[in-house]
Amino acid sequence: MTGTWIAIGILSLVAFGAAMLVAREGRSVWTLLASAMVFALAGYAWQGSPDLAASPRQASTTVSPTSEALIEARRAFYNVEGILPSRFVVTADGFSRRGQNLDAAGLLRNGVNEDPEDGEAWLALALALSEHTRGRITPPVAYAFLRAREASPGNPAPGYFRGLIALRSGELGEAREYWAEALSEAPEDAKGREYLAQQLERLDGVIRILGERSRQQGAPQMPPMMGAPSPDAEP
Repeated sequence: MTGTWIAIGILSLVAFGAAMLVAREGRSVWTLLASAMVFALAGYAWQGSPDLAASPRQASTTVSPTSEALIEARRAFYNVEGILPSRFVVTADGFSRRGQNLDAAGLLRNGVNEDPEDGEAWLALALALSEHTRGRITPPVAYAFLRAREASPGNPAPGYFRGLIALRSGELGEAREYWAEALSEAPEDAKGREYLAQQLERLDGVIRILGERSRQQGAPQMPPMMGAPSPDAEP
């Protein structure tokens, strides 16, 4: 885990550096920054795969780095020692790692039909579908996220990943809303809560930097931020 948190720190610093250097570009930088932060935030459990082929073209036929990162991050929120995900989730993850997200979604639908209270299966379904739609929130994607939240009370994972999809689209304000809500609803001892709080703090810093640069240069400003939620805030 130590190497994982080192990776988080390095990637977050890179994202902040990008904000400082190119924020003058206005809204165009928001999407650029969001793209850089995707792997800093979602890929915190993915530190690289040295066994992959050196050629990007060859590697892309065997593994999807984005899906791999999302799977590892999802597992970090749900992982309980000695307890594995359902067989549907395990098998579907194999398809998603190869970029076969539609096939993964089909398996996961069987999983949630068998156990409608499997929150991780619902979240895996939401992520597989959103990867298939390239981040577009279709009704099935939104429904899967909703069911994941209902089946995982107190787990910040559904809100974190829903916000992450918004972040990937450059919607920093929307991402912040999802993260703040997930943080306020998570118990103090919830798995991943501390990590989410740190990422929300970093995102607030980026939003402040971009807002200040926009005001200084007379560019369109981002929507005003809500106050940072207290750890003791009621849902």
